[in-house]
Amino acid sequence: MSVIRVFPRRTSFTPQDEFAFVGDPPLLRPIAKEAQVSVTFTWDIAEAERLAKAWGQYYPVSLGGPALNSSCDGFQPGLYIKPGVVFTSRGCNHNCPWCLVPEREGRLHLLEPAPGHLIQDNNFLQTGRAHMNKVFAMLRSQNAIEFTGGLEADLVDDWFAEELKGLRVRQVFLACDTEGHLQALEKAVKRLAYLGRNKLRCYVLLGFNGESMQKGEERLRRIWEIGCLPFPQLYQPPDYWIDYSPEWRHFQRVWCRPAATKAMMRMPMIPATE
Repeated sequence: MSVIRVFPRRTSFTPQDEFAFVGDPPLLRPIAKEAQVSVTFTWDIAEAERLAKAWGQYYPVSLGGPALNSSCDGFQPGLYIKPGVVFTSRGCNHNCPWCLVPEREGRLHLLEPAPGHLIQDNNFLQTGRAHMNKVFAMLRSQNAIEFTGGLEADLVDDWFAEELKGLRVRQVFLACDTEGHLQALEKAVKRLAYLGRNKLRCYVLLGFNGESMQKGEERLRRIWEIGCLPFPQLYQPPDYWIDYSPEWRHFQRVWCRPAATKAMMRMPMIPATE
């Protein structure tokens, strides 16, 4: 008998099979042995607890997920994330002040690669060449390959860049969370320049440690000039929700859209404030 999975909100990675639901139980409910409420973001915990009570009227319910520090030792494709998205490792050996991965998942540990075309590892390039070779072997039978977890620019070397040439890559996400990462990003982009700007995306953390919008735009423009399409994300701490102003939210949304980014690069920068 199948397991129902329940999510507080829909994302681009939410499963869409007949046993995956977002929100409250519908009037017509499938036969299942239990319902599992999965919560990814800490700011959704209260809603997840409410949903656990709502679904608990009809099924045995368990509540877990990354926001509740549930174990992530294994990975089952298509269960809590849509088919095609895979983790080949969990955890990270860094301890960046804005990142919850080491606290939730611990140091890097490897998983047996399952078939899929979206590699969502937190730090794939820390896994080592032997593991990456296993992943590349799996990916050679895949199309529209994406490295969506955010590759650490410091670890992009000539070997990785050459191996990537043999894959049908749709896009690669790098990461540049601070101004200090720009130099490493530039070196990584030079190695991956054969992909072209439209396939080279870059996660950009905005607003951390009181960063101004103007300083954030300086970094976004520099990332464009280096050769990436920036993909900004507003910083959210683990223990509370920052309610960013409409101006901040609009700024982030605009720079996420490639066409809008190209238009922004033809416009003058936000003037500095006193």
